[in-house]
This record gives sequence, structure tokens and C-alpha cells, in this order.
Amino acid sequence: MNKNTLQILLGENYPLFSIMLGALLVSITLGPFQNFDTQLEYEAASGVIKWGMPYMKYYGDMINQPPLGFYIEALFFKLFGLSFNNGVLLITLFSLGCIFLVFQIGKTLYGKSTGLLAAALFAFTPWHFVLSRSFLIDVPCLFFSLLCLLVGIHAIRRDSEVLFMASSILFAVALLTKFFAVFVLIPLALFYISHRQKKLSHIFTVAAYFLPTLIVFFLWYDVIWGRGLLYGESHTSFTHDDFVNFNPANFKPSYFFVGTFLIEAVGIFFLIAFSLSLIVYVFCRDSFTKLLSFDMMCLATSIAVIAVNTFLGAGLNLSFPYNNAIKYNYQALPYLSLLSASLLPKSVLIYNSLKSKKKRSLLLFSIAAVGIALLGLTLLVNMHYINYLSTIDHLVFKVDINRSAGYSFVNSAPITDHFSIAIQYLGFALALSGLTWATRNKIAAALKLITAVLKSPCSKESVTRTISISR
Repeated sequence: MNKNTLQILLGENYPLFSIMLGALLVSITLGPFQNFDTQLEYEAASGVIKWGMPYMKYYGDMINQPPLGFYIEALFFKLFGLSFNNGVLLITLFSLGCIFLVFQIGKTLYGKSTGLLAAALFAFTPWHFVLSRSFLIDVPCLFFSLLCLLVGIHAIRRDSEVLFMASSILFAVALLTKFFAVFVLIPLALFYISHRQKKLSHIFTVAAYFLPTLIVFFLWYDVIWGRGLLYGESHTSFTHDDFVNFNPANFKPSYFFVGTFLIEAVGIFFLIAFSLSLIVYVFCRDSFTKLLSFDMMCLATSIAVIAVNTFLGAGLNLSFPYNNAIKYNYQALPYLSLLSASLLPKSVLIYNSLKSKKKRSLLLFSIAAVGIALLGLTLLVNMHYINYLSTIDHLVFKVDINRSAGYSFVNSAPITDHFSIAIQYLGFALALSGLTWATRNKIAAALKLITAVLKSPCSKESVTRTISISR
């Protein structure tokens, strides 16, 4: 490999590399975060090593989750030693994989710049960072779900039966890690409906997609465990604790409790930018024919995840879905990030339509520009908040601003030394430098445009012809 090839390779991959390395540097200064759930899951993974099954002394039975995640963790413990910190390290590695997959999905659907912005937004939310430093199977489940979706998208585009079945195996793996993986079927189904081709259009091919899932679930629940998927104790499959414990009789949860959680988990500026992306989508969808199906995938998945959590927590008044919004909605975070980051290609398309001199196009372009600015502000505010979380010993992701209800963690190692804080800021700076490098041409073009318009408003048409903002 010669010097020029190396420089090109580094230049093309530096933005993603800097985001992932920056996230890793920040991660090693956080937590680990612990609570009752992390201790139970650590005990279950330890049980695999001791007894070959995810058995917990606390319940005197198997853990009330699908088993695969605990076997993966047990294998990691076998290789690197049984300790809580090693388990959290594995979760952190899975979280980096999630960042990479968000980028790849964004790049595949919307383009490289959108994928990078979505990956950065996803990576630097307090929500993702705290889960990435907690011994919980939610992050591995999301990793396999996103990998299933990415392989499925390529399978459908290439009309490949081999890749389609590979995606089906990954779906089985994700679902056997945690049942929340079922939500990945929504974007996958919508993409299939919009883009399916000849080989994959047969009903038997679709039916075969679920065959690996049926096989592995039969093997685990009926052959290995021997009790069946519908076994009716409180610490097993469908009769999970989450569906039998209710909020106090005199308490009525708000139907907006997920919104309260999201304000703290991703930030108010993120939510405003997401809303602006929806406004642009609704009023300018005729210009986004190529993006329309992708936006529908992200929007439908986000709405479905949030709606299910809202129904369980507020509609049925169940206490665990209400207080555990951080876990119940985690499958929606990549799609919220992707739909927000899609403001980038939308703004380019609207900019190109400014030649028509329609006032609505100018207004929508302004809205998109404000949204992109808010996403930049989101990154800065969330980085500041992540730094704050690393210094406190207890945190709660609230679902009610007037009560302490929510999902809480204990920070086992709050940082106070200047070296750890410096490592954090280095990680933040790396991620921001990668985004800046990736968008340097767009920034330069935007500055030229602004300068030209300010100097001579009449020169707008010539500027539009000469300045091209690449996707």
C-alpha cells in the first residue's frame, strides 16, 4: 500500500473512525453503572459458567429473559475472566458495533454524510452511553437487530435468497437475545414491500424467513429447557414480571411519560430537530420520492416502539414498562437518529429546488437549516450532560417531572481527576473533528453562498448554478 492510497483510505474513513474512537475514549471514563437488573443479569451469566444454564439463586430459577445473550457473556468471561467490569467491557464493544451499524444503515439508505451524523447523534446520547456502560442485554439485542436489518436491506436490494436467509438467522439470534428485537421486523417489512424483487416475492420465501426462529426457540424452550415457551411461572417468557406488576391504584400515569423520558435521554434540541424533520417531510414529500420509503421505515418503527411502551405503561398501568422507558424504547433510538439526520439530504434537495423561486421552498430550506443547527447544538449539549453524569454517583432517567419515578443507576466510579476529564474531552473533540472533516466541502460551499448573497442579493441564481453541495 503506497502513501497516497493510505492517505485516501484514512481521509475517507477518518470521520467514522474518529466518532467510534471518541465514543470509546468517553466510555472508558464512565461507570460502570449498576442497579438491581444489572446484578441479576450478571448472576445469570455467571450461572451459565457454573451450571451451564442462566440460573439465578435469587429466584431459584432461570432468568426471565431469552438465553443467548448470557451465553455470549459467559464465553467472554471464559476467555477474559469472570468480573463485572469485563462484562461491561463486552457491552461497550457491542455498543461500538451499534454505532458502526447505524452508520452503515444510514449510508445505505440516505448517504454517507447522513450515516455519519446519525451515528454521532446515536453514539453521544446520554441514553446510549449509560446503557453501553451497564451490564444489560439491551445493547447486544440492538446490535443483532441492526445487523439483521442491514443484511436484510442488502438481500432485498440484490434479490439474494442467501442474504435473506442470513438475515433470518440474525433475527433469530436477536430475538433469542431479547424479545424487543421483534420491532426490527417493522423497517424490514416496509423495505421489503417497497423494494422486493422477483426471487424474494414468493410467499414460501417469506415463510422460510421465520423458520430459523421457530427452530431455535423450539430447541431452547422445549428440548433444552424442557418447559415450553408458554410455561406459566412469573419468571419465564410471556408471563414476565413486567406484565403482572401494576402502578399503585391511586396513581394514573401520564400518556406523555415517554416524552418526559426522551427530553432527558436525548435532549430537547434533538426532539425539536426531529420534529422539524417531520415538518419538512410532510410539506415537501413530493421532492423526496427516493427518501420517502426510508423515512416511513424510521417513523413507523419509532412510533410503534413508543406506542407499545405508552400502551403498557399508561394504558394498562403496568409499573415496569412505565418506569423502564429507557429499555422499552431503546430499539427506537437508531431510527430517531436516522430520521433526524435525514435533514441533511433533505436540505440539499430543497436547496436545489430554490431555483423555482417558490416561497415555500425557501421557508422549508430555512426550517431544515435550523434543524441541522439544532442537531449540532444537540451534540454539544449532550456531551456536556454526559460529562456531568460521569461525575455523579446516582442518576435517574425520569418519566415524571414531578416524581422520582424512572429507571435509576448507581455510578460505581464517579470521576473526579483531571486526567479522566481530559480523556473525555479528547473523545468529544475527536468525534466533532470527524464530523467537521466529513462536511468540510459543504461548510465551505455554504459560506461561499452566504457571502455571495450578502454581497449581491441579485446574484442568487448564478450562485445556485455554480455552487454544488454534494450529498
